[in-house]
Amino acid sequence: MPTTHLLYLHGFRSSPASTKARMTAAAVSQRHPSVTWLCPALPASPRQAMDEVLRATADWPLATTAVVGSSLGGFYATWLAERWGCKAVLLNPAVHPARDLAAHLGDHTVWHDPEQHFVFEAAYVDELLAQEIGHISRPERYFAVIAKGDEVLDWREMTGHYPGAAIKLLPGGDHALSDYDQRLDAVLDFLDLPAA
Repeated sequence: MPTTHLLYLHGFRSSPASTKARMTAAAVSQRHPSVTWLCPALPASPRQAMDEVLRATADWPLATTAVVGSSLGGFYATWLAERWGCKAVLLNPAVHPARDLAAHLGDHTVWHDPEQHFVFEAAYVDELLAQEIGHISRPERYFAVIAKGDEVLDWREMTGHYPGAAIKLLPGGDHALSDYDQRLDAVLDFLDLPAA
């Protein structure tokens, strides 16, 4: 069934103003205007972030819902896809963010708006641990775009976490997927969005 409701989840220190989020939003709006789109600003607390997402999507038809997640958003997207049984597109997804972010406690600014500050607390590491998915259940529901040149996350760990999934492994690239405009069509194709 085509995707009628699409959720986009940004990464750590990112926001709905990220290049990939805005690019995806524009493409969905222009090419698939009937699709319900949501790209919320996620709070620093992982538990609060997912609680807010679940409340905002409580009336969505899960059979035709899909989620796209970048970096930490990819971690959240995996948690949701396993919970909802829906499709997920992962863009350089964080696999073990509790381990990786434990060294980043304290005050941070948002990349796209340095005026915005948030505090990443020790308790949030435990919240991330509680959300870790050991093994995905249905790899055919997943499509990952992973860059070998990612300077933040290990591409081997990312690909290893999604055995059997459709994976576009880029020989170079970077964590931000600066060439996302060249990947967007593949992302939208996988999501099977209804034509305008």
